[in-house]
Order: sequence, then structure tokens, then C-alpha cells
Amino acid sequence: MIKRGVQDGVQIYKCKGCGTRFRNRRKENIKKEKDIWFDFVFKKQVIRELKETYHLGKRTVQAFLEKYILPIKTHNPRALFVVVDATYFRKVKNTEPWCAVVFRDPIKGENLWYGFGDVETHNLYLQGKVYLESLGYIFLGVTGDGKSCIRKVFDDIPFQMCLVHMERIVVRKITRNPKLEAGIVLLALIKTLGRCSSDTWKERWKQYIEKYRDFLNEKSINPETGISFWTHQELRSAVLSVQMFLPYLFSYETTKELSQTTNSLEGHFSHIKDIVRIHRGISTSLLRKVLSSIFLVSTIAPKSRDVI
Repeated sequence: MIKRGVQDGVQIYKCKGCGTRFRNRRKENIKKEKDIWFDFVFKKQVIRELKETYHLGKRTVQAFLEKYILPIKTHNPRALFVVVDATYFRKVKNTEPWCAVVFRDPIKGENLWYGFGDVETHNLYLQGKVYLESLGYIFLGVTGDGKSCIRKVFDDIPFQMCLVHMERIVVRKITRNPKLEAGIVLLALIKTLGRCSSDTWKERWKQYIEKYRDFLNEKSINPETGISFWTHQELRSAVLSVQMFLPYLFSYETTKELSQTTNSLEGHFSHIKDIVRIHRGISTSLLRKVLSSIFLVSTIAPKSRDVI
């Protein structure tokens, strides 16, 4: 058997004995698998469109999608600062969600590791950290959304609380249109995070607490049960959340390379959700394969098919 050349991108072989020419069907199918997968994930073509593009039946297209094998990521171990975060998905509405956790180098825009789970857990984040360290990566600092499981995993390096998440926590408790003066001032103050120095912000925070301490500590009594409760519970809860994360709000000042936010991943997740909506209805296993493919190339817009 000798190789005779390439025709339409497919290798052509000739048998030494009988001279019969034939195509390497397996390599041809592998190429087609790759092309169909690329169009499915990164060109956002649904199965109906792939049928028309490749003149194949629905089951054949689905078979190609199932058979496609993801490439192995090439790592470049180094010392770096990372952002870590999770995003959630549902098979259909009103079903239990599951999540994808990603470690990303925000400077290079590279996803280093990803994992799936029912919820974010200490073990899931630890799995990513241990795996990357085993390859030779050295974590110099991390930015996350403040969940205790993240802080515990990275308790030996500088941690930056995502300033966007800090604002979201406050907004969830007092809304974006608070009625009370203390709530209005708190929202205005929290929006200045990242825009002024830590000394300036902490001084303003101290003044806020001194001014509204008595108001925040007000209690009311339920006339029916006689049980007392915090009069401004949600506002008080928002203040306590800020107080809890205060030690991690300005880590970026002393560790300049630390990202202030997880926006690098937030934007990445947002674009991924667009693809998920296009392919709604696919199985969870195929969806995880789609997510894995995107996480591996770190973008939804690769410049070449060769990256997959």
C-alpha cells in the first residue's frame, strides 16, 4: 500500500498488488466530524442547518456530533494571578441546576481548568487548584465572588473580592432604588468601590457606620408574639456583608496584578449562554461537551478550525 496523494483534502492510497485506489474513509470521517462540530459550536448552526450544509440525515449529523473527540489542552505552567467563578445551567425550567467552575488567566484570556458539579463546593475548587499545581502552575493571587469555599481553597494567597459581586450582594438586599436615606447612601458608597483609594473609602465607610449605627440597630416588637426583630433587617444585612468582605475589597492595591473583578469570566459566560440558548433541547452530556470545547479554546470565536 502506497500513498498516492491528496484529493479534496482526503488522502488517496493505492494498493501495490492490484493497483486499486481508495480513500482513507476513517480520516475523511474524522475531518467531517471536526468540521461539523466546529460549525455546531462556534458557527452556532443547529442540526437542521448542518443537515443542509453537509447533505446528511439528522441521525448521521447527531452521530458525528457524538463521535467527535475533544482535543487535549496544551498547558504552559507558570506563576500567575487567576479569576475563578461558576455559572449555572438547567436542562429545562423547574429542574435542578448544575454548574461549571472555571479557572482563567484574565491577562491572557486563557481558561486553565474547568469542572462540572451540582453546586459549587470546596472540593470542586480544590480539585482545580491541585490539578493545576501538579502541572507546575503557581498561584500568586485569586479573584472570586467571595464564597467561603473559594476563600478556604486559596487561603494561603492574596484574595480579591470581586467588586461587581459586592455591589450585587448589596443591591439584592436593598434594591437599586432604596427608599431609606441609609440605603441610598449605602448604594452610592458601594458604587465608588474601585474609584478611590482604600484609605479614602474606608474612612467614608467608618463615617457611614458612625452616622447610621443607631438606625441600623433599631428593633421592633411583634405585637402578637412579643418577639423583637431588627427593624431594617435587609439594610442591616447588606451592611454586615460589606463589613465581612472589607478585608478583601482592596487586595488589588497591594498586589497590583490582581484583577478587581471576575469580568473576564462573566463576559465569557455570557457569550456561552447565547450558544446554549441556540442549542436548547440537546442532552446534558452533549451540552457539557459543547461547554468543554469552548472552555478548551477559551473563546466562542476561534480564528481557525485547527484549535479544536
